[in-house]
Amino acid sequence: MNSMAAELLRLLTVRGETLAVAESLTGGLVAAELTAVPGASAVFRGSVTAYATDLKRDLLGVDGTLLDTRGAVDPQVAGEMAAGVRKALGADWGLATTGVAGPDPQDGQPVGTVFVAVAGPFEEVSDELGGEKVASLRLNGDRAEIRMESVRSVLALLLEQLAGEQTGNERAQDTEQNGGT
Repeated sequence: MNSMAAELLRLLTVRGETLAVAESLTGGLVAAELTAVPGASAVFRGSVTAYATDLKRDLLGVDGTLLDTRGAVDPQVAGEMAAGVRKALGADWGLATTGVAGPDPQDGQPVGTVFVAVAGPFEEVSDELGGEKVASLRLNGDRAEIRMESVRSVLALLLEQLAGEQTGNERAQDTEQNGGT
């Protein structure tokens, strides 16, 4: 998975953009994966591990009524967490994870229910900059497997966004960096 984090950080560096992470069920694993890559400090601003629901509201700005009515394991909560950490830490991109790793259900959601989100400068979402993309996951496995697959999934979600937005110039720079012609 470290190669995915390395590629993600490489793309952000090429673009001159920064990243922040909000984590719940992954408890800091996304930040750990990113910071395991040498040079991550060039783009990684930091992270908030908001395991408790009140921290999602108070630190990340997730709507309190939403949390009261739907609980923390919700796609809109994931989106608001990503947008909140992006704003709070002054990053171009925000990532978020929320869900149920087990062993017991939470907020009426079964084990393996996970939502990962990315917030960033999505011009196509609206006429204004900003927006979130959320992926809903139903994961199998034990607690550790669910958490690690959540990390992989949130990194892949941002990587997909960045790779889809590359310009020809960034691809040319990539070729040069890898010794191509």
